Amino acid sequence: MVQRTRLYTTRIFVAALLVLLFIGGSEWEKKCPIVSSILFLIGCFLAGIASLGRLWCSVYIAGYKTKNLIVQGPYSICRNPLYFFSMLGGIGVGLASETLTIPAILIVAFAFYYPFVIRYEEQNLRNQFGQIYDDYVRRTPQFWPKWSLLNEPQEYTFNPKVFKKHLFSTLWFVWMIGILELIEELHDLQLVPEYFYFY
Repeated sequence: MVQRTRLYTTRIFVAALLVLLFIGGSEWEKKCPIVSSILFLIGCFLAGIASLGRLWCSVYIAGYKTKNLIVQGPYSICRNPLYFFSMLGGIGVGLASETLTIPAILIVAFAFYYPFVIRYEEQNLRNQFGQIYDDYVRRTPQFWPKWSLLNEPQEYTFNPKVFKKHLFSTLWFVWMIGILELIEELHDLQLVPEYFYFY
């Protein structure tokens, strides 16, 4: 139920941001194109890292997420790597809008909403795995990765059917940048008016 609510909330939030970007433009693009280009490049870089990071996480949880406590790979460096990479991807997409306003909105929204989600999920894991989870909590950061803790096995078996279902969630950051570019092109062709501008 909580996961479904989170999914709907995220979709509504993203749709609202897209509407804002559809009717608004980048002040940087008008006044300082070099800043606009730099923001876009940094955004693409972060979105790429986020997509690869979520793909890495998906390999480890495909078929195991509700059955086992995953503590290897990305889950050895922090307890919530999917959310960490999602945050990077959100910031990346925000910067790809060639504004600083949109990524700022995304950071505030993430900081407000996801701590509640993380606490809920961690309580469920504690109820399910007990002392094993408590030991994992003691040695592994909650959100910010500690790369020196990285522990990966030589081989790892995953469920390809489940993994394929995760692929969409690993790539949507890249697709969102494509949508932003389409909106910008519509603005440039004056097919869609810009009513206001973001810094």
